[in-house]
Amino acid sequence: VFEDVSEALPEARSVALGTFDGVHLGHRAIVEAAAAAVGPDERACAATIHPRPASVLGRGLAPEALCTIERRVELLAAAGAQDVAIVRFSRDLSQMGAEEFAREVLVERLGARHVAVGANFHFGRDREGTPDVLVALGAELGFAVEVVPLVLVDAQPVSSSRIRALVASGRMDDVVPLLGRPFAVDGFVVRGDGRGRQLGFPTANVARADGIVRPAEGVYAGEAVLDDGRRLRTAVSVGTNPTFAGVREVRIEAHLIDFDEDLYGRRITVEFHRFLRGQEVYTSLDGLIAQIHADVAASRR
Repeated sequence: VFEDVSEALPEARSVALGTFDGVHLGHRAIVEAAAAAVGPDERACAATIHPRPASVLGRGLAPEALCTIERRVELLAAAGAQDVAIVRFSRDLSQMGAEEFAREVLVERLGARHVAVGANFHFGRDREGTPDVLVALGAELGFAVEVVPLVLVDAQPVSSSRIRALVASGRMDDVVPLLGRPFAVDGFVVRGDGRGRQLGFPTANVARADGIVRPAEGVYAGEAVLDDGRRLRTAVSVGTNPTFAGVREVRIEAHLIDFDEDLYGRRITVEFHRFLRGQEVYTSLDGLIAQIHADVAASRR
């Protein structure tokens, strides 16, 4: 992983270029195209632009991301990138024209011999660079360009905004055909109120990074992936624990089924497989505990 591409990197590369927020099926097609075009003594590289331009330029609220940059790097590598280069977006970078970006970033820093981009990709000052502009620049600067068609699902392009809307409404079954995997939140386990353990269902309170899309409030069946690779069936609550007073922030709390190890301070990934129910207020602890038993039973399946 090259965390700041500010100087020339060794070796020539076939580069997949984009933001790649979420690494959905459309993004993976671009990475796979770059990997398939690797020539002798070249490496497949995913060059991901981070952070998103709107968050740097202050042009309204930046859309929430589908995953953290750490998770994005892992997913790009899994999609076939031998190297992942993070192109740090800044105000200086935003002032680069298309030709300057192609020459300085793609050729001089990344050593691009082949560049794959999506059909809707834009780059350079005021988004002046289009795929057609990149093709012309490649002919001038010495790299080939492959424009990868948009991936369609149900006759509509796969996009981060489309997936974001589904996640925010809890429609996890509809996310998988677009993302190519379940939606997941990764983060470090932090201390909560300890109320789950008191009820007999200890939970891992996952600190969601700022700027990451939050699933709709409710209870989900899913799986937790630990930092040692173990996968465990999980019942996940997203909400404010409305039965108990005093909780204001929306929390993501995961009950790892048949698991009782200390996870504080460890990074875990929580996958959301399907929505079970909305948040409810219970008039008695017995009623709440009975419902949690039902949620856990549903999450085992």
